[in-house]
Amino acid sequence: MNNALKAVFATQAGYGITLLRVVTGLTFAAHGSQKLFSWFGGHGLAGVGQWMESIGLTPGYLMALLAGSAEFFGGMALVLGLLVRPAALALIVNMVVAIFAVHWVNGFFITENGYEYAMILGLISAVLLIEGAGKLSLDRRIAS
Repeated sequence: MNNALKAVFATQAGYGITLLRVVTGLTFAAHGSQKLFSWFGGHGLAGVGQWMESIGLTPGYLMALLAGSAEFFGGMALVLGLLVRPAALALIVNMVVAIFAVHWVNGFFITENGYEYAMILGLISAVLLIEGAGKLSLDRRIAS
């Protein structure tokens, strides 16, 4: 395996990262499924796309597809522990956009639709980008 691929898959992280990765992955996947498939009370691509257009993220349908895909497929990658670093990078970008396009003007606290929650999810994604998938992951198995 060449060095660039090894850097993507390698991890020295322990079991705690696995717990953090799986729970965060399930959270992201659930949010993505709301956007993509209208599951869990979500509004689906059409509804989310319309809302994104209304806040200036255009074209709204494409932006909803990109955000929903990053969350759903990135979240599933975290759950499986496969390609965790690329997934984490996509999720960081997604959360940065959410923070500045939606939540920043509302301040910090989630109770006021602030950026608190998106920041924490982005921070966890950054930790996964740095540390890798952990001991119980497909990435670790591939790297060894």
